[in-house]
Amino acid sequence: MFQTDGYETHPGVLAPAKFEALAAHFEAKLAALPAGQRPEHMDVPHLTDPALFEWLLDPGVLDLVESLIGPDIALFSSHFICKPAGDGKPVPWHQDAHFWRDTISPASEAITVWLAIDPSTAENGCLRVIPGSHHAAVEHTGTADSFFNQETAVDESRAVDVELERGACSVHSAMLVHGSPPNRSTLRRCGYTMRYMPTTVRFLKSGGHRIYLARGRDRAGNTYSPVGT
Repeated sequence: MFQTDGYETHPGVLAPAKFEALAAHFEAKLAALPAGQRPEHMDVPHLTDPALFEWLLDPGVLDLVESLIGPDIALFSSHFICKPAGDGKPVPWHQDAHFWRDTISPASEAITVWLAIDPSTAENGCLRVIPGSHHAAVEHTGTADSFFNQETAVDESRAVDVELERGACSVHSAMLVHGSPPNRSTLRRCGYTMRYMPTTVRFLKSGGHRIYLARGRDRAGNTYSPVGT
């Protein structure tokens, strides 16, 4: 399904106790957000919270990633995207690779593991995808949306809701066109996006960003930061 549609789903990727520990860790981080900071924008939290490497480098997670991109794996990024009940922000239609093309090359080779901290449903703004849209780059144009300043147009009749139970995950290609609607429901929707790439991908510039060798060996002459920094 991943090769043909650009995404696939799994009922779970972390052991139950380990997932519950991550969920509790997230709740503590959410409670500590500064006043006025939107919970949708908890980006690259592992750069300041090294405890997250326990989950980002979990053997089960890396086994799943290896099955899709091979044994030489770099951790590229992560992001808690938490849409609060009632006013959770939408994510416009886009390809991740469009935004990463100046940071990694080829950006098309990266993948995202989307782990459901909360149940993710059509009602509370789940991930939506355009199956098969990962085969070619698409044009993006400007938007005033709060998540990104660019988006792409889609035929929404082709869109599929990726509904996940708590603890389940989806995996999608950096080239897959995806987005999500606002959360107007009474239920929060949070996912942890864990992003990886084969080590054949070159890391072009940091801009304060860091990558980590998660498994295997480097294949592109990249410089990796020590895990936990």
